[in-house]
Amino acid sequence: MPNPILAVVDRWLRLRVERIVAIVVLALLSVPQTAEAQRPAGVARIGVLESSSPTSFPDRLDALRRGLAVLGYVEGRTVVFEYRWANGKVADLAKLADELVGLKVDLLVAGTTAAAQAAKAATHTIPIVFAVPADPVGSGLVASLSRPGGNVTGLSTANVEVAPKRLELLKLATAGKASRTAVLFNPADISNVLGVSSAQQAARRLGMSLRQIPVGSVEDFEPAFAALAAEGVDSLLVAAGALTDSHPRMLAELAARSRIPAVYGARGFVDAGGLMSYSANFADNYRRAATYVDKILRGAKPADLPVEQASTFELVVNLKAAQALGLRMPTSVVQRADVVIE
Repeated sequence: MPNPILAVVDRWLRLRVERIVAIVVLALLSVPQTAEAQRPAGVARIGVLESSSPTSFPDRLDALRRGLAVLGYVEGRTVVFEYRWANGKVADLAKLADELVGLKVDLLVAGTTAAAQAAKAATHTIPIVFAVPADPVGSGLVASLSRPGGNVTGLSTANVEVAPKRLELLKLATAGKASRTAVLFNPADISNVLGVSSAQQAARRLGMSLRQIPVGSVEDFEPAFAALAAEGVDSLLVAAGALTDSHPRMLAELAARSRIPAVYGARGFVDAGGLMSYSANFADNYRRAATYVDKILRGAKPADLPVEQASTFELVVNLKAAQALGLRMPTSVVQRADVVIE
């Protein structure tokens, strides 16, 4: 005959277990599982408009994808990308921007000034995030840094403002011998034009002459360097932009062959063999652009997201390139460098 006391105890234990299980289940259900789970349902479709080529500086878009991954996005599951590349041809950006708009993407990432301008001209409704424009206000991308207005926002490299610093570094790197310098730039790229104006003022202050060498296509590069040699130019400033970004190795090799010390507007040129660069970290800007993408996909308006300016800059020096030029890089420059390539 069953023991009534044991039956009561058994029932009490089963009720306690059921209650504990219920509490645990409720607790698990109330904990957010991942950032992905909190995101609105559906797959975000992002159009990426780049003024350079896929092989120029792949670290930049890699940084964007890593930034989104950290925020919980999974490529192919919660986000997909549509890429368009202008390969340095600024005139092609308008057509490529129209293609992306026609795909009805949720958001456009247009990294450079030229790409962002083309995207802005193509749509007034699709949000646009830029990553490395030199002067977003001066180039007409936003009304102001604090209140962008419209459908465009992102991050700036402040590259126009640091153009004078590059000339100072040329002076230091050449032990003061740089006096007849030149700037290689694309007049169709507004960020280049703004940078040349800033460099021109700095050259006068430093007692340097600054020859302007415009290039509109890759076919102009070799004649440009021939002109530099013919005119006795002793140093060079290469502007970063849609055209030059697409051919960093070629430009570094032409400078080396011409035996002209050159400073570049982005680190990628030095990684490709150039002498030195001074700029914001472009890849880091792309990584941080992921935050803007995430906020906008969650409902924020670009007009309400202030443009973030670069606050830290890096000097990258290539000692191997210096040695090939017969240039002894001063200790003061090497010690100040954030990255030294040997």
